[in-house]
Amino acid sequence: MLHDRDTEAEARPGPGQAQVLVAVSLGGGLGAAARYAASLAWPAGPEAFPWTTLCVNVLGCALIGVLMVTVTETGRRVPALARPFLGTGVLGGFTTFSTYVVDIQRLIERDHPETALGYLAATLAAALAGVWLASALTRRALGVAV
Repeated sequence: MLHDRDTEAEARPGPGQAQVLVAVSLGGGLGAAARYAASLAWPAGPEAFPWTTLCVNVLGCALIGVLMVTVTETGRRVPALARPFLGTGVLGGFTTFSTYVVDIQRLIERDHPETALGYLAATLAAALAGVWLASALTRRALGVAV
């Protein structure tokens, strides 16, 4: 549900493209560093199921759900660079479609096509469920009408 705040935002001058680029870049670096730290903390061996990538992507999607409800549905003012820094930057850098695809390719090349197909489907289903559930719980916690 969109609020009048969106119309107000169009009338206010926002940050320039350079500021948005810097915010996204800094956020992306932080998100990518956090993902890399997760891969070091919970490494997956060459024959192992890629649990770390799955968990990172599902967690990132859930956090995107929380962010989007908080930023777009509460009617609260948020800093103009919050969404590009946190959403596109931090969470975009944290989640990883490229590693997901490489994991699927690796599983197929190592003769685990059933596991690859299961991973492909599980990631999609869990990521969608994560964003939906986190959005719903955030709406409820913040008293946002649906």
